[in-house]
Amino acid sequence: MIHFTPMDIEVPDTTSEGGNPYKRAKQPQVVRRALLDEAVKLIVSGGLSAVTVQAVAAAAGVSKGGFLHHFPTKLALIDAVFKDLLDSIDSELDRYMANDTEAAGVFTRAYVKVVLETDGESSDNPKAALSIFMLTEPQLRHAWANWFNARLDRHDATDRDTRFALVRFATDGIWLSALSDIDMPDRLELRDRLLEAAKP
Repeated sequence: MIHFTPMDIEVPDTTSEGGNPYKRAKQPQVVRRALLDEAVKLIVSGGLSAVTVQAVAAAAGVSKGGFLHHFPTKLALIDAVFKDLLDSIDSELDRYMANDTEAAGVFTRAYVKVVLETDGESSDNPKAALSIFMLTEPQLRHAWANWFNARLDRHDATDRDTRFALVRFATDGIWLSALSDIDMPDRLELRDRLLEAAKP
């Protein structure tokens, strides 16, 4: 089992800049972003065991020293990838909630949209990497639970109703079924049904 560094490490907010990140070694944030993105692709294609210092560095077009400048160990990289995924989900949730005009169930509807986006089958989709983390690493499941419970606390006034909880649990069930290759009805239709059920 992988042992992770504490989850309270501050991870800077990064954004990708234009051009080929593999040829911009003197731009630290671009290199860091490339390392995170390539790690996600390796996790999705081969699981956590596919993530090695050499494999990620080669995929990102940087030297081993360049990798170690940003992440002193493989575990530090995996920790940063997980935190980056949570930051991305936070941003998506906030964006959907900002565009929702109804207060009751606003977090639940945003959660359904984020989890059941139709691009979830993409081979390099970050949510696929998050799913692998959740299924294989107990410590990261615990970190996810802490994050999710904190979001629920924030939205207790709008989403405490049991009906909204049932919608969120159903959403998680669809997510898990998709990971397990269980046959199911059209995912978009399921999402729309859940959004309807989560209306005020």
